Amino acid sequence: MIELQNVSVRYPNGVDALRGVNVTINPGEFVFLVGPTGSGKSTFLKLLYREERPSGGAVYVAGRNVATLRPGQIPLFRRHIGVVFQDFRLLPYKNAWENVAFALQVTGAPRKVIHQRVPEILSMVGLTAKARCLPEQLSGGEQQRVCIARALVNAPPLLVADEPTGNLDPATSLEIFQLLDAIHREGTTVVVATHDAAMVDRLQKRVLTFQNGLITRDDHVGGYDQEQVDLFGASGAAAGVPVAEAAACG
Repeated sequence: MIELQNVSVRYPNGVDALRGVNVTINPGEFVFLVGPTGSGKSTFLKLLYREERPSGGAVYVAGRNVATLRPGQIPLFRRHIGVVFQDFRLLPYKNAWENVAFALQVTGAPRKVIHQRVPEILSMVGLTAKARCLPEQLSGGEQQRVCIARALVNAPPLLVADEPTGNLDPATSLEIFQLLDAIHREGTTVVVATHDAAMVDRLQKRVLTFQNGLITRDDHVGGYDQEQVDLFGASGAAAGVPVAEAAACG
């Protein structure tokens, strides 16, 4: 699914965001990217959906060297990747249903497909009753669930998330990570950059630790700080609890 071969990224200001990174992520894996701010996690994700290009090395996603994509090929390539951001990036003048539908409309999906797929995906994330709510009428957790629905509506084989719970409280963060875990169990490859140590320790997935542009740890099953997890024990895997259905807008 994903392979980085000796990848480096140097920004115009001379900062080395990544330095000689080699890593393979297989189809169907759930991988956490952890490490301090500025360690290279977000740059790693941006390479996957061609927001950034490597200064050196090769980045392969689903067998394609994404650095060689021509500008006109990038939109089609990105249809196969769902992206979730910390700051939601919802269209404020469109309701939840319309925000999700927009991701299909830009691909030229038929009207019949849109009207079938959008309700399905809103139901998956527990927002059927909130379909007609504008973003300002939704809580932070609900807005993030709309973002996840939008990222999934094209049924991409790969979902990447950059600090998806950075603006959310712990209880809501747990809901979001349980949702991501459920999506992963359906077969989607999931790659998440996060500072949420409690959730990383709880889910016990593969963990890549970044430090100064290098991957310094790759644990097949691990916690945020593996030494602490080994010493005290993790809090257990997240339960597959269904997402609670939100109440309708009043």
